[in-house]
Amino acid sequence: MTAFLDALTRVPDLLAAHLLLAASALLLGLAISLPLAIWSARRLTVARVALALASLIQTIPSLALLALFYPLLLSLSALVGGGIPALGFLPSLLALTLYALLPILRNGVTGLNGIDPAVIEAADGVGMTGWQKLRLVEAPLVAPVLMAGIRTAAVWTIGAATLSTTVGQPSLGDMIFAGLQTQNWALVLAGCVSAAGLALAVDALLGAIEYGIRRRRRVPVLAAGVTLLVGVALALAPLWPRGAPEITIGAKGFSEQYILARLIGHRLEREGYHVRYRDGLGSAVVFGALSGGDIDVYVDYAGTIWTNQMRRTDNPDAAAMLGEIGRWSEREHHIRLLGPLGFENAYAFAMRADVAKSHGIATLEDLVGAAPRLNFGADLEFLERPEWAAVKRAYPLGFASAHAYNPTFMYRALDSGQADVISAFSSDGRIAAQHLTVLADPRHAIPHYDAILLTGAKHARDAKFIRALQSLLGRIPVEAMREANYRVDRDADKDSPDAAARWLEKRFGL
Repeated sequence: MTAFLDALTRVPDLLAAHLLLAASALLLGLAISLPLAIWSARRLTVARVALALASLIQTIPSLALLALFYPLLLSLSALVGGGIPALGFLPSLLALTLYALLPILRNGVTGLNGIDPAVIEAADGVGMTGWQKLRLVEAPLVAPVLMAGIRTAAVWTIGAATLSTTVGQPSLGDMIFAGLQTQNWALVLAGCVSAAGLALAVDALLGAIEYGIRRRRRVPVLAAGVTLLVGVALALAPLWPRGAPEITIGAKGFSEQYILARLIGHRLEREGYHVRYRDGLGSAVVFGALSGGDIDVYVDYAGTIWTNQMRRTDNPDAAAMLGEIGRWSEREHHIRLLGPLGFENAYAFAMRADVAKSHGIATLEDLVGAAPRLNFGADLEFLERPEWAAVKRAYPLGFASAHAYNPTFMYRALDSGQADVISAFSSDGRIAAQHLTVLADPRHAIPHYDAILLTGAKHARDAKFIRALQSLLGRIPVEAMREANYRVDRDADKDSPDAAARWLEKRFGL
C-alpha cells in the first residue's frame, strides 16, 4: 500500500499533461468532425469517403499511428527548413485527433440522417434558411446522439494518450511503461487507475450533459459543464508557470536510464532547478528530443550515437570515438557532450552458464555453429539496430528463432528456457545474479558504449547548470552501476529508481 501511495505522488504532473493532450485532441477532433458530419449528411459520396477513411484509421494500431507521425513530421520539417516539432505534443495530438474522428463523425451523420423528413419539410415550409434549420431544428434533435459519440471519442482518446510516452509526450503512460520495465506493479497500477479514473470521470460528466440535452433540462447541462471546466483547470494546475528554472531530463525505457535520470535530477534540484522527467523514450526519439529542445539533458551511450545517429560502421578506440561524437553532435545538432560518467554499458551476448558449457560456447565465433539450434531473445530495439547488422556481418548467425522482449522479460525468457541467448547489457546486475556467461567478441563487431552525458543548446552555456552536472563525470564505476541496477531489477525487496539513485549518491558522495 505504501508503494502505491508513493506512486500516486507522480500522478499530478503526468495527469495534467495527459489531460491537456486528450482534451486538445478531442476539441480538434470536434472541430473537424462536426462540419464534416454536416457535409456528409448532405452528400452521400462525401459520407462514404469520410466514414471509410475514419474507419480505416481505426484499424491502424494506435502505437503504430503515433510512430508514423515521427518520420512524417521530420520530413516535413526538413522540407520547410525546420521549426516543426517531430516529437512530443504535436505528433501525439495529430494521432489522437484521428482516433477521435470516427465515433463523432458516425454519430453525427447517423443522427442527421435519422431526423424525421416531416420535421425538415415543416422547417422548409415556414421559410427557414439552411443555417436557421441547422441551428434551431437539426442541432437540438441530433445533439443526444452526437453526445454519445463524443463520450466514446473521449474515452478512446484518454486511453490511447497513455501511448504518447513512446514519442516523447509526458502522460500517465510514463508510469505504466516505467512500472512494466522495473516490475514496479504499484507504479503500473497507479498509472492504470489514474487513466481509468480520468476516463470514467469525463465520461460521467459528458453523460450528465447528454442526459440534460435529451431531457431538455438546462441545470444538469450547466452543472456538468461547469464541473468539467473547473476540473480541467484544477488538473492543469501543475502546468502553470513556476518560479524556479525548469529542466526536463530524458530517459530511455530501462532501469539504468531511470536511475541516472534521477541522479541528474537530484543534483540539479540541489542547485535550485525545478526538474521533470520524460521517461521511456526510444533511442532515436530521445536524441531528437534533445536536439529539438524538448528535453534538456540525458545520458546516452557512445556506441548508440556512433551507429544510430552518425551511421558509422568503423570501430575506433573509446577516446577517438568520444572526440568525434563531441565534434559531430556540436556541429550538426548543437548538442554538447559533457563527458563520460565512468562506466560502459555495452551490448553483450549472454547465455545461461550451463547451456553455454553444454554447447561449448565461449565466444560469438563458437555461437555461429550452434545458433541454428538455439532461440535468440533481444530487447525491443536491438533487432532493428545497426549493431545487430554489424554483428551479423562479422558472425553469420542464423538462430532457430528471434524474438523481441521488454528487457525485464528478456531475462525471464532466458531463465525459463524460452530463449537460449540474449542481447544483454554489460552493466546489468542480473548477469551476475543469474550466473550468465557473457560471450567474447573477438572480431570487435560491437563498438564501445561509454555512458555519456549530453545537454541541449538551451543550457549548453549555462555555467551553473554545467558545473552541477560535471560533478558526476567519471564518478560511477561499472560495479556500482550494476549494483544500482540490480537494486531496481531484483525480484524481492526492490528499490525504486529514485532510491537506487540516492544509494549511488551516498556511496560516492555525489
